[in-house]
Amino acid sequence: MKFTVRYRILSGLLAGVMACSSPQKKVPDVSGISLAFEVQRFDRDLFTMDTLHMVASLDSLQAKYGTFVNDYLFNILGLEPQPDSVPAKVKLFMHDYRPVYDSVQKHFPDTKAVEKEVLQGMKLMHHYFPAYKLPEKMICFVGPMEGYSNVLTASGMAVGLQLNLGKDFPLYYSDYLREVYPAYQSRRFEAAYIPVNCMRNLVEDCFPSGNGSRPLIEQMVELGKRLYILDLLLPASADSVKTGYTQAQLDGCYKNEALIWNYFVRNDLLYITDPLQTRDYINDGPKTTVLGEDSPGYIGQFVGWQIVKKWMEKHTEASPKQLMDTPAKQIFDEAKYKPR
Repeated sequence: MKFTVRYRILSGLLAGVMACSSPQKKVPDVSGISLAFEVQRFDRDLFTMDTLHMVASLDSLQAKYGTFVNDYLFNILGLEPQPDSVPAKVKLFMHDYRPVYDSVQKHFPDTKAVEKEVLQGMKLMHHYFPAYKLPEKMICFVGPMEGYSNVLTASGMAVGLQLNLGKDFPLYYSDYLREVYPAYQSRRFEAAYIPVNCMRNLVEDCFPSGNGSRPLIEQMVELGKRLYILDLLLPASADSVKTGYTQAQLDGCYKNEALIWNYFVRNDLLYITDPLQTRDYINDGPKTTVLGEDSPGYIGQFVGWQIVKKWMEKHTEASPKQLMDTPAKQIFDEAKYKPR
């Protein structure tokens, strides 16, 4: 089972968010691509089980969902693999999370809008990377609030709807969850992030990053590659959603692009490899402290994205696959990135 970070940058279907989408982009016609794709509401099948006969109910669930049931029980719920105790613990979870489940049903009576965007992204993924084996299911579940929002499993893409109930959902403001998810993360708990997280997981699965101890500039370019591909897969999604920045932060990045780049150059940061230093620029956070209160965290992806766009402008014949296969150092050297 392949897990990504618990709730990455991965805000809603709001007019303001849609208004900050990128200018019209040229999108390949993928209407002729037919994919096997199904959305399953595991959340409903779980919470409508007969709790008086838990063993039989879990067996029926396993018959329908196969290995995903084990992924859910032991990886998402985090239960100990002790068969005698599992039914009682699942029943307790169902009791405790009934209010959350009820909220999910009100917020997601269906997932048609999300499904449409995810399917379009998958068709584009197949168009650009036909050799990659796409998942055939998107499985919606309700899991622990401090757990996973979006994971890629052997059964398909699994979406934790409990972490997509809108940034104003009251439970996100409880003392406990505010410690788990700071405000800069919980503001992203919107439905618009579901396609972004799904596609990001697919890109990472197709091209595992493995940045390790590379120089910072190479790590940033690798992040930029992935954001560039994400932009291709979700051309209608707002750049603020794909980056995880607020629109004001994204606008500030473009306005101060030269200053941001000069900071890295002036302070000899491009070739540092110490994770204790690089993490300030390639990890998610509320801000990049040295760049000011209004700056976003995870600034490295923005810098890398601009470098990759510059490289692609000079290599218009390069396919997305060629971009991903080109070493980050080569991209940086050839891009001659120098914003003014």
